[in-house]
Amino acid sequence: MSDALQTFIQAHVGDDIPALLLSAARYPEVDVPFAAEQIAARRQIREKLPAWYADSRLVFPSKTAAEQCSSERTARYKLRLLDGERHLCDLTGGLGVDAYYFAQKAERVTYVEPSRTCFEAAMYNFSLLQAGHIEGLPTRAEEAWASVADVDVFYVDPSRRREGTRFFALQDCEPDLTKLLPSLLSKAPKVIAKLSPMLDIRHTLSLLSGATAVHVVSVRNECKELLFVWQREAGAPEPEIHCVNYTADGTEQAFRFSLAEEQRCTAPLCGQVGTYLYEPNASILKAGACKQTALRTGAGKLHAHSHLYTSDTLIAGFPGRVFRVREVIPFHGRTCRTIARHLPQANVSVRNFPLTVNELRKRTRIAEGGDCYLFATTLAGNEKVLICCEKTGSDD
Repeated sequence: MSDALQTFIQAHVGDDIPALLLSAARYPEVDVPFAAEQIAARRQIREKLPAWYADSRLVFPSKTAAEQCSSERTARYKLRLLDGERHLCDLTGGLGVDAYYFAQKAERVTYVEPSRTCFEAAMYNFSLLQAGHIEGLPTRAEEAWASVADVDVFYVDPSRRREGTRFFALQDCEPDLTKLLPSLLSKAPKVIAKLSPMLDIRHTLSLLSGATAVHVVSVRNECKELLFVWQREAGAPEPEIHCVNYTADGTEQAFRFSLAEEQRCTAPLCGQVGTYLYEPNASILKAGACKQTALRTGAGKLHAHSHLYTSDTLIAGFPGRVFRVREVIPFHGRTCRTIARHLPQANVSVRNFPLTVNELRKRTRIAEGGDCYLFATTLAGNEKVLICCEKTGSDD
């Protein structure tokens, strides 16, 4: 990309893109459609790929590619899944973010991508980023895996979008990992797959048997990635589940358990709401470690199905959001009619409660926002309550 084009993009980075395209005749020396595509793509990566955003030389093939790529945070997390392996083959290269970060630990990375536009952009960027030990292979994953020699790890992120339609079922994604996984493990001793955070972990393990680990990665309490790991000779009886959430200040909340542990244990239920209320982070809730959370932290569970916890003394380092309870309000018809008088505004959540957030707001007339957090839930004795709280720290 020329210096003049970089300057143009930087000068118009905040412009309205449709208006910029309509004014293309004013800039005859500039490829305005290309510049507009770069501006749109850069807006997608500004927060999640700050280092790449800061480098004005880099080229992005499309807004969609930038939208779908890993963040810098999650790409760096995946480095801990490598354990001395020398050659990694990324079968679904895309924008090349994961391949680039894998190359910071692996001696050799093979980047596979069938889209010519995406492939050329990634290889161009790798050269600018001085990632010389990334080799490119412009073909499909199904064709590439057999031709790559001496692979220690295959990494695959099946595409969940095709011709504008979004898919979530594994069999509908490309490549179909339910068919490809045995072949990959016959060629390399380790396979890492990044799968949709919408998938059910237990069901996925039944479709893709033999996983040795599952990593549930969230950023600011939003589940971003499910990472499944298979090791050919590990022989683990069941996978270990790693729950990780990065808070707004960069703190890593980590929690590790197994599905068998969760199934065997019984969580203590608490008869009443204490001084503090706790909500596990998105990774723990996604993984289903709800009973283990209570046992290990010492918090009491409000109800078997509520997934909210309480204590009278503050539990330091709880892996989730922590609130100080202001009051507990029994929920009934009169509550709905009168509560807005002294609580006109709140951030409302429902957990194991017969009404949705919108239904509760309509009935109580409580507006969104403010510094109060209102949890509508059910206690162990099946009593419906509204728990009014305030945050004790970071929201995420």
